[in-house]
Amino acid sequence: MTEATGAARRAAAFQRMRDAHSTEMAEDYVELIGDLIVETGEARLTDLAENLGVTHATAAKVVQRLAREGLVESRPYRSIFLTQAGETMATASRERHRIVLQFLLAMGVSERVAEADSEGIEHHVSAETLEMFERLTRERTPG
Repeated sequence: MTEATGAARRAAAFQRMRDAHSTEMAEDYVELIGDLIVETGEARLTDLAENLGVTHATAAKVVQRLAREGLVESRPYRSIFLTQAGETMATASRERHRIVLQFLLAMGVSERVAEADSEGIEHHVSAETLEMFERLTRERTPG
């Protein structure tokens, strides 16, 4: 393998990682927006910033990006709403989180650690691995 080929492969791997982190942030935001709407009837920038531990300006930038991507609708001084695409993303993210969390709990991981770990794993797990997590959880969980 040449140096150029190795560099190109590494660059492609880093690009995939950057893309994954971008998707991870979008998933966290749309999932939280959906949760806030269910819990409080609305999702506001202030609530997003507080729940995610970011500044109001950071939350506003991300919401603008999500709006450009067609995941949310937002107007100044109004609540933020999920589009159908945003709701689909939030639902899928919640389901992945549930499967990973249940798998970790079935493996004996403490609830506190399983909850924290599932937050990161849910964004980087393949469909194949997720399916295996679900199958193994069913096999290990009585009833």
